[in-house]
Amino acid sequence: MLSLGPKLGEFERGFASRVGVEPELVSAVSSGTAALHLAVREQGWGTGDRVVTTPLSFVASSNCLLFEGAEPVFCDVDPATLTLDPAAVESMLDERIDGLLPVHIFGFPAAIAELERIAAAHGLGLVEDCAQALGTVDAEGREAGSRGNPSAFAFYANKQMATGEGGMLISGSAEAADVARSERNQGRAPGMKFMDHERLGFNYRITDLQAALGIAQLERLDDMLAARAAIASRYSERFTAIGATEPGAGDPDDLVLPLADRGVERRSWFVYVLRLPKSVDRDGVIAELDRRGIDARPYLPCIHLLDLYRERGWREGQFPIAEDFSRRSLALPFYPALPEDSQERVVRELTDILGR
Repeated sequence: MLSLGPKLGEFERGFASRVGVEPELVSAVSSGTAALHLAVREQGWGTGDRVVTTPLSFVASSNCLLFEGAEPVFCDVDPATLTLDPAAVESMLDERIDGLLPVHIFGFPAAIAELERIAAAHGLGLVEDCAQALGTVDAEGREAGSRGNPSAFAFYANKQMATGEGGMLISGSAEAADVARSERNQGRAPGMKFMDHERLGFNYRITDLQAALGIAQLERLDDMLAARAAIASRYSERFTAIGATEPGAGDPDDLVLPLADRGVERRSWFVYVLRLPKSVDRDGVIAELDRRGIDARPYLPCIHLLDLYRERGWREGQFPIAEDFSRRSLALPFYPALPEDSQERVVRELTDILGR
């Protein structure tokens, strides 16, 4: 079968086992965006609802709110973790806020237990964007997506595991998962007569070929995560040797490392992103690396400064921590099979460009 075939259930069961949730909560879909969209629908967020989320994420985390007519309400991030700052979230809450949508950005866990406490105290729904966080462990030792909140994962080619395109929704209840599985298949439900539809739905099906690839990727996941962690550790060791500092440990003109594991919290390495010194022309560094045959990127732009969101009234200067990181961010080559000599060359060339 092209889609909804025998590999689909096997993939969903394997993923559930890996994350530590019941299989009936898990629905494979066509992308991480599809998973997040269905999670937003599971919470019932729609026209007029206002949901607090981060400006420092891939645009899908906010677009999925717009899909349903809800409004993203941005909040600044913690300078070390780059995830939603719970204190900042709590300070902005009022009766007009309907939910929270934290993102485990770059594979580091958001302060999810604290955000859950805030949500419960104010009667808010909560969705976890885990698109970059397969294998992430939070401050309570729990895997991202395992806490009972609707949670969305992604399997795009650059993620910790990949199926080309693909995603996974972990629902908050078996009943909600049944609805999601109907919604992914144009609103149909198992056992319905041919071409009948019980609700509004979408073509969010994953193919059996993608599911088979996902099964194989799950078998290799621990090895791939370990390879990513080793590459990140090597980068950080080399940059520490030329004076790079931990987040919050130095001054604005430091070269700043990404935060690694912290106590119980474990990062699942998705990308390796440095913060360049404020005095350095980041775009000039990228251009010079490109001239030397090394692909590096700014990662990533703040959502509220994209044209679509500027048109909705957001402006520069509203979220200084997120904006500062975005202006200084430099994502280096990073994938599980990155050869050590290639990595050493990246470090050597960047060190030379920075004059260190």
